[in-house]
Amino acid sequence: MLRRHDGDERVLLLSMPFDIARRASAEALGTAFLVAIVVGSGIAAQRLSPGNTGLELLENSTATGAGLFALILALGPVSGAHFNPVVTIADRLLGSTSTAMGWIYSGAQIAGACVGAMVANVMFQLPAIDVSTHTHSAGGLLLGEFVATFGLVFVIRAVGRSGNVALCAAAVGAYIAAAYWFTSSTSFANPAVTIGRTLTNTFAGIAPSSVAPFIAAQLAGGLAAIGLSRMWFVERVTV
Repeated sequence: MLRRHDGDERVLLLSMPFDIARRASAEALGTAFLVAIVVGSGIAAQRLSPGNTGLELLENSTATGAGLFALILALGPVSGAHFNPVVTIADRLLGSTSTAMGWIYSGAQIAGACVGAMVANVMFQLPAIDVSTHTHSAGGLLLGEFVATFGLVFVIRAVGRSGNVALCAAAVGAYIAAAYWFTSSTSFANPAVTIGRTLTNTFAGIAPSSVAPFIAAQLAGGLAAIGLSRMWFVERVTV
């Protein structure tokens, strides 16, 4: 928060809306870029490697992991680079942010995700909004989302304790790239991204009917990781 040390409370009050807008806009922009990377690289992969699903997934996962690494490095010092309502919920439950900021972050992330999907569509000469028809309803896919989100929150919580933004960015980017491959759902692991991906009927899309179960699995995985992290990462006290 911007502040002066001259006892002028008006300066502090005026700085608060600016600080909120600064952080919320960083979350919106970061999530928009993240979804644009996911969707755009998915479209490019389909066009570059038609019919080769394995190669398409490799191209999509590599771009996503690298892009996420860069976005966290760039915006981590501004907003914490959540880009994900589950990560914001974890921050709130662990006492690192307020309820009000949690709502603001989540709204910014969802709005950014929708804009990012539309921008990616238009870049590749598709309709800005092209609602997906790709259903993801099998039980194994929901378990995949639980596992993917559990692992993501665990990695953020564990590596984040180092206080090294670069290390955390690398770990999260690497984990997401890997989770594309080892989870059955290809690791959406993010309610905002899931909502944004309903707007593209391409490789990265998900039908609106599949969104609620996916988000429920993501929230369950995130909450499980938060609960266990309280036990795993207890600060040691010297007696």
